[in-house]
Amino acid sequence: MEAKANPFKTILFGFAFSPSLRVNVLETTRIAHFFNAKLILLHAGEKTSEKSEKINSILNEVEFKDPAVEIRWGKGNPYNIIMDTCQNSNIDLLILGAMQHENMFQFYVGSIARKLTRKVCCSILLLIRPSAERVPCKNVVVNGLDAPNTPLAITNAFYVANALGAQQLTIVEEILQKEIHVTVEDDKSLKKANIIKERLKQREESRVRKIISKLPASFTKEVSVKTQSIFGKRGYSIGHYAEVVRADLLVMNAPVKTGLWDRIFPHDIEYILSDLPTDLLIIRN
Repeated sequence: MEAKANPFKTILFGFAFSPSLRVNVLETTRIAHFFNAKLILLHAGEKTSEKSEKINSILNEVEFKDPAVEIRWGKGNPYNIIMDTCQNSNIDLLILGAMQHENMFQFYVGSIARKLTRKVCCSILLLIRPSAERVPCKNVVVNGLDAPNTPLAITNAFYVANALGAQQLTIVEEILQKEIHVTVEDDKSLKKANIIKERLKQREESRVRKIISKLPASFTKEVSVKTQSIFGKRGYSIGHYAEVVRADLLVMNAPVKTGLWDRIFPHDIEYILSDLPTDLLIIRN
């Protein structure tokens, strides 16, 4: 997998005039700055002088003035407008805000955002805790699932970690319990199960090391890299791990929408979307 110097050259932020608009715009312009990307702000609604004044007022507050920011307005169904813009404007990254559920520390993605997460043609970043003042990204977790697009997800995770100045990147290999093929009934079967677990861990770590070895040295030299094997349900396990280690960003590859992967999709990503542990970046080729 050839590493791109900048995989996110054009970013789209779909916004509504909600109470969180200001912090979302400040956070999004900050991300565009660190990614050295063009930023498009898109509102699915009628353009009025009041709305224009409000969004321009927020843009006057942004920390970094260098990103080229374009404001677009569109009438119609927000889902269709965002989908069409991503397709026709060669968007590399779509950013959406997630919502906090019932004043608890659980964040979920609304129906439109869920549809976009599954169908949009580009990568997507879901923000759960945007901030007016920058909160440094220190710890990035990325899936190491044995899947076709995982090398791309890991490559882009390294790019993001470097761009945001993260110190730690952990690659999590989720291993299904059924791969052990041993029912633990006594000390002998427990020992056998542990041996199989260790072999599976070594297999997964070897596969991930091969992916890392193909990355440019500039991607890996500034970040502390760790691998972590987890036995459990895919999606749920890595989401729980990201929450426990207090990751600032979780990176997942979007499953291929054919055959088996299309059936797996609701069972892994959906666990995370229903209770987001942190900001989530879903990588799509």
